[in-house]
Amino acid sequence: MPRQPRRRSYDQHCAAARALDLVGDRWTLLVVRELLAGPRRYTDLHADLPGVSTDMLAGRLKDMEGAELVTRRRLPPPASAYVYELTPRGRDLLPVLRTLAAWGAPDLGEPRPTDAVRAHWYAIPLLGVLAELGAGVVQVTLDEGEFHVRIGADGSVAYGDGGVAAPDARLRTDTATCRALAAGELTLGEAVGTGRAALERPAPAGVPA
Repeated sequence: MPRQPRRRSYDQHCAAARALDLVGDRWTLLVVRELLAGPRRYTDLHADLPGVSTDMLAGRLKDMEGAELVTRRRLPPPASAYVYELTPRGRDLLPVLRTLAAWGAPDLGEPRPTDAVRAHWYAIPLLGVLAELGAGVVQVTLDEGEFHVRIGADGSVAYGDGGVAAPDARLRTDTATCRALAAGELTLGEAVGTGRAALERPAPAGVPA
């Protein structure tokens, strides 16, 4: 039987309140952000959630397991490690995070001296922009690292941390341009046209570049 979440309820018969009962605690949605990029080991989660204590992260993960947002499974040998991954219910939070990112993008501004930065944190704000490139895999390279976005023929989107072996397109840019794209201050075409981004589409195998 699933473990029941420890968090207190708002005790309001309201859909928004029920949702906040499950994901309204500090760090919960940021754990979801990390796991939307794929299964992660506890140590990897902790590394990409700077500022969270080990006790807080462990508690949040247990609560999320109890709420059936997250599952924990052991990797097959020789890995011999456990990973956390989202359930379908947890993955359904992607549109929520996209809306939050769109709402918060105009206030992002320049990184503060105390701000941590990870390349894949720009994936969610750019999903809509990158989907304009059509179906395929887009690898995005920043000075801070790489992430990739998978765009389905039906317009569905998913993202992952790091690069991939043979993307359909490669985009090189910087965090300032990412912020402008996310805030709607710049289109991808404008970013490429002004040299703020470089877009490369490798020729299919057997086709001269």
